[in-house]
Amino acid sequence: MPSLAGFARIGRALRNPNYGIYTAGSSVSLVGTWMQRVAVGWLAWRLTESGAWLGAVAFADLFPTVVIGPLAGAAADRWDRLRALKIGQGLMLLQALALCVLTVSGFMTIWLLLGLTFFLGIVAAFNQPARLALIPSLVEREDLPAAVAINAIIFNSARFVGPAVAGLLIVTSGVAAAFAANAASTAVLIFALTRIRMTPQAAAGRVRGSLFAEVAEGFTYALRHPGIGPLLLLLAAVSLCARPFVELLPGFADAVFAAGAEGLATMTSTVGLGAMAGGLWLAQRDGGRGLTPVALLGPFVLGLALLAFVASDSLWLALPALAVAGVALVVGGVGSQTLLQLAVDGDYRGRVMSLYGLIFRGGPAVGALVMGTLSEFFGLRWPLAAGGLLALIAWALIWTRRERLAVALEAVRS
Repeated sequence: MPSLAGFARIGRALRNPNYGIYTAGSSVSLVGTWMQRVAVGWLAWRLTESGAWLGAVAFADLFPTVVIGPLAGAAADRWDRLRALKIGQGLMLLQALALCVLTVSGFMTIWLLLGLTFFLGIVAAFNQPARLALIPSLVEREDLPAAVAINAIIFNSARFVGPAVAGLLIVTSGVAAAFAANAASTAVLIFALTRIRMTPQAAAGRVRGSLFAEVAEGFTYALRHPGIGPLLLLLAAVSLCARPFVELLPGFADAVFAAGAEGLATMTSTVGLGAMAGGLWLAQRDGGRGLTPVALLGPFVLGLALLAFVASDSLWLALPALAVAGVALVVGGVGSQTLLQLAVDGDYRGRVMSLYGLIFRGGPAVGALVMGTLSEFFGLRWPLAAGGLLALIAWALIWTRRERLAVALEAVRS
């Protein structure tokens, strides 16, 4: 359980003025983001009743990061990150409004939904490295581990609250209401970003060479680093093989458990509740010391939880497995992100965090597309079970190197 000292560390991070403002706006915006994510998945399923289309929509949302992410990371090391974040959020607001209008008017088709989701994926690909790299500029260095974990708490609290509210809105007011709510929440974050005050030195990027040369330099740095490279490889395996279960939940809710939109909201919220608990536990830890083995255990627990989930015939038996999966997602993913933020040289922060974002979004995109397609032939359970087993194999290969990784990752840099 979180200690009093742990809660004090959380409070100290939030007392950084800029970070407190950002956190307030982000907490509202992320609830809307999860509302829209659930609504898009449900709308795609109702339009097609196809696991392949579920995978295709998830692919359109997440895969642009694979192509654009490295360039966006180099740009985040060169541009004003706060300004880039404001522009990205403005475009996301327009996308949510377009979804709402097309749905209300009755003109929405699966192809329009796919196209608008692809547009959002492109914007998010540029937005995410700036968002991740901005956090260290908003807090004191000693507050960084708590700040990263607080972001996870907010993200996963939204994963709990957003789907629950989305399920209620979808049932009572229709899918368009969830899109409208996301547009309003994005406007709140944009307002919060306008209240952040940063020094010119903190806001400005560094330009030393061509954009493509800096992309290549960032790749080389990450792959040659004795801790960052192996950790990114493990994250890639987990994101590709295990993480796509979230995108496949609409199919499980309807075709496997016959639980409808309410069941989907319950399942997604359960993942979020578990993830919120994992984030709260991480936030109260004292810095990054000893975090490497903790972060590496996340993929192991996730793989086991997914095997338990696909073996369940009852929704109420599956929910505990989803809660455990949520805890494991955050402990592994946010623990790894914290280690990366602490280990990376500041000049490479945007590029390394873009690789993290590429894996975080691109892996589930490819995995959801492959698993969704395979589900047309083998059902939803078997592809996800195979993914869980592959994640466990990847974890076993990296776990044997945990002591060397800890030495390389837990040395805090400036």
